[in-house]
Amino acid sequence: MYQIERAIFDIRRGFPVVINAGKQRLLVQALEGSESIDALAQLAGSPPSLVLTRHRLAAIGVAVIAEAASLPLAANIGAGELHRLATSEDQPSAGSERLKGLKPAALAEVGAVTLMRRALLIPAALCAFVSEKAAADIEQQLAEGRLLAVNAEDAQQCLSGVPGMLKRVSEAHIPLEEAADSRFVLFREPDGLREHVAVVIGKPEEWEAAVPLRMHSACLTGDLFASLRCDCGEQLRNAVKDIQAMGGGVLLYLAQEGRGIGLANKLRAYTLQDGGLDTVDADQVLGFGDDERQYSVAVDMLSALKIDQVQLLTNNPLKMDALRQGGIEVVSRQALYGSVTDHNQRYLNAKATRGGHLLDDVLSSQR
Repeated sequence: MYQIERAIFDIRRGFPVVINAGKQRLLVQALEGSESIDALAQLAGSPPSLVLTRHRLAAIGVAVIAEAASLPLAANIGAGELHRLATSEDQPSAGSERLKGLKPAALAEVGAVTLMRRALLIPAALCAFVSEKAAADIEQQLAEGRLLAVNAEDAQQCLSGVPGMLKRVSEAHIPLEEAADSRFVLFREPDGLREHVAVVIGKPEEWEAAVPLRMHSACLTGDLFASLRCDCGEQLRNAVKDIQAMGGGVLLYLAQEGRGIGLANKLRAYTLQDGGLDTVDADQVLGFGDDERQYSVAVDMLSALKIDQVQLLTNNPLKMDALRQGGIEVVSRQALYGSVTDHNQRYLNAKATRGGHLLDDVLSSQR
């Protein structure tokens, strides 16, 4: 996993990495920040391709069974055209000449686009298989540490992190307005990109066997700046109040901005929503699924806090399923609402109708 962590670091800095799949070697670079494919093609000694997720392809009307597909690139393609292929709502049709040669991605190419998702970049990868002519130079650069190589299988599995490797780093007493007896416990993932906080409210020795629990995904715009586009900030504050009223429990504040796509991509999705798309379609245009969050980290945090039974404050059935699959008993569910306004009603409707969130009670009151 250490190699994957280093690879993510290099990719975020704009450097290429090598993905090994059997005897094949794939040179990979992030689309985000790339101005040209020339250097990649020259280093690999072969024509490059753009690897897109099945979600992005579905958004342009192309159905693929594989997780991703590879599109050969013309030598003279510019950065603007590359980014339009990967992220623009003004997209080519399924039968467009620009999509000629599209084929299911190889194992290493799927790993490449998975690395981009883990790195919180646009989920599209510039890739080129290393030719026989270029192989010796690539080997030398790997030996000298100028390039880094990872296995395709490890790259494919990197989204789930490393179960059991979450580190409890630091903690402190933080009195909150609605819960003065609160303690913040910070956990860090191995790659260092994400830090999560468990807000322990009240005294654990006084809790019920089934601990009141809220799993809250970070939302900078809503939680901190009270954005009207969502109800996240209100849900966060209501969760603290409810847990306090229930005798104490835990709020897991998870670094999963934008349902796991990261703040940069969330802002890109907001721009697409301003053009008329709902939250699910906007994420799909960018290449993401309905919900990119991974909840194994929450299971690890609960394990570290010695919690195996919970009363879950949520409207999202996926959270209940994820905890149960991780061995946490969900004894009961309590709804947790914010206010429905003219600004967030479309967002909440999409969460209910397309994301399966249990919001009928609060939405029906607005009809």
